[in-house]
Amino acid sequence: MKKEEEIDFVLAWVDGNDKEWQKDFQKYKQEKGDKRTARFRDWDNLQYLFRAFEEFTPWVHKIYFITYGHLPKWLNTNHPKLVIVNHKDYMDEKNLPVFNSHPIEINMHRIQGLSEKFVYFNDDTFILQPLHKNIFFKKNLPVNMAVSTIMHNGDLAHIILNNIITINKYTKKRKFKIIFSSPFKWFHPLYGLKMLNTILLLFWSRFTGFKNYHHPQPFLKNTFKELWNKEEILLNKVSASKIRNNSDVNQYLFRYWQFITGNFYPDSLKNTNKKRKYKDIKNKESANNIANDISSKKFQMYCPNDALIDNKDFIFCKHKINEALDNILPNKSSFEI
Repeated sequence: MKKEEEIDFVLAWVDGNDKEWQKDFQKYKQEKGDKRTARFRDWDNLQYLFRAFEEFTPWVHKIYFITYGHLPKWLNTNHPKLVIVNHKDYMDEKNLPVFNSHPIEINMHRIQGLSEKFVYFNDDTFILQPLHKNIFFKKNLPVNMAVSTIMHNGDLAHIILNNIITINKYTKKRKFKIIFSSPFKWFHPLYGLKMLNTILLLFWSRFTGFKNYHHPQPFLKNTFKELWNKEEILLNKVSASKIRNNSDVNQYLFRYWQFITGNFYPDSLKNTNKKRKYKDIKNKESANNIANDISSKKFQMYCPNDALIDNKDFIFCKHKINEALDNILPNKSSFEI
């Protein structure tokens, strides 16, 4: 495979049951920020993501697996495509340990050996169908859908706003020029009616927000380098944020930078809204619905997000989701011992 054709995957994972990790977390969680332990709950289904890599994306060059230091007992660490990455391998030692995904994400370009083109996976974003490379990259550009919005809602609202504020430092009086220098990318027919959002928001002189998708995200490593050169003070500050904080920025900042620099290829509304799903696991009923979705084999990718209201439902919901994943991917992969 030619170097320019290589596409790597980056996968971040944490084992919230690890005793050493828990000891460190208890020590530092007094810091101001998001200290919810449910965010680190282990659903014991990471093996299905690795099975999907082997079954549905055999073209992947390398899989960079980022961890605090712990590893799943079932993982074949000698697999030729697997590269184990400890936080200390690519992050500044003075900022460790870290319990915040944002520093982990914004420094990914520092991972030694990482290809120019890579896809970032959360550990709850599952591939459910065979995928071609062009799902993530076309003409050597990340595939994404640039649709304007007014504001993001949810737990990440402050962080998304920080991303937008940062981007707008470089778009003052240039929004029209940015959009109309690549009109095909901003007003693509496959965006469907979502394109109206961008049209209606043209009258604002700055970007007000972008539609986000909690799917695996394609990036160019050079995007990270470029933005780090421009925003070193901000990104160093976030890199030192051990616990998730409302003053952070996250990996979406680099997605937005790819938009305003024109370094992306248009995706379709059908892909982003219909073939890929993000749904919250809130209770037993939602877990059943999500399990049925997964088992239906209708979706390219699926994120069953942990949003359980009642912790006592965890065991039931975990069983339902993992049973559905096992229906799709029942056979052990070569990534498993």
